[in-house]
Amino acid sequence: MGLAIGSFLNVVIYRVPKKMSIVSPRSACPSCGAFIAEKDNIPVASWLLLRGRCRHCHASISPQYPLVELACAALFAGLAARLGYDWALPAYLVLFAGLLALSVIDVETLLLPRAIVWPLSIAVTALFVLAAAITGQWHDLLVGALSGAAWFAVFYAINLASPRILGFGDVRLAPVLGLALGWLGWRYVLLGFFAANLIGAVIGIALIASKRISRQQQIPYGVFLAAGCAVAVFAGPELLRPFTPH
Repeated sequence: MGLAIGSFLNVVIYRVPKKMSIVSPRSACPSCGAFIAEKDNIPVASWLLLRGRCRHCHASISPQYPLVELACAALFAGLAARLGYDWALPAYLVLFAGLLALSVIDVETLLLPRAIVWPLSIAVTALFVLAAAITGQWHDLLVGALSGAAWFAVFYAINLASPRILGFGDVRLAPVLGLALGWLGWRYVLLGFFAANLIGAVIGIALIASKRISRQQQIPYGVFLAAGCAVAVFAGPELLRPFTPH
């Protein structure tokens, strides 16, 4: 499932920043425009069989395509292993698929498109409400909702103080991340926020020190928000264990 969704994410990553439909027309080679046959649209396998080139014009096909598919598969398998048979699992699958697409777009364009953020937020919220209705975990949903509101308030204040440091796309994304981490517990909210800023600071300082970017240059902060969320979800129990009262 992760491989198949990853293939769809490649369409989203390519078309949404260009304001193209993700439904039609069919996928085509960006070099020659030839439509991609079904046999050439198998995740990862087709790219390997074609040796990373278009069947028609032999133009190079970016390795980003199979990498996104593999990353989505790894995220889905990891989430299933971490959460098990949990009614909240669908919400996390949708969330991390969206975060993967947003991260790639953010690296390429420094944008977090509303056309992805809003549907992602609505879908994830609806799935958490459904999980709470089935399992009775209304307290977890309440903590998640309050955490989402808190993240929005904090990021909105940062954007208001310095829009150059934090774009409004990050403000839009913050509530759904707060909701997802808050569902797991308020400590996960703090861990995700701390991890996102620590990762961002380390990478930012490294890029400035190596003169890859200047101090005034923007960095894709949405990537670090996604990374911080991933750290909290995948490694949270282990990282938080020393701080858990016994």
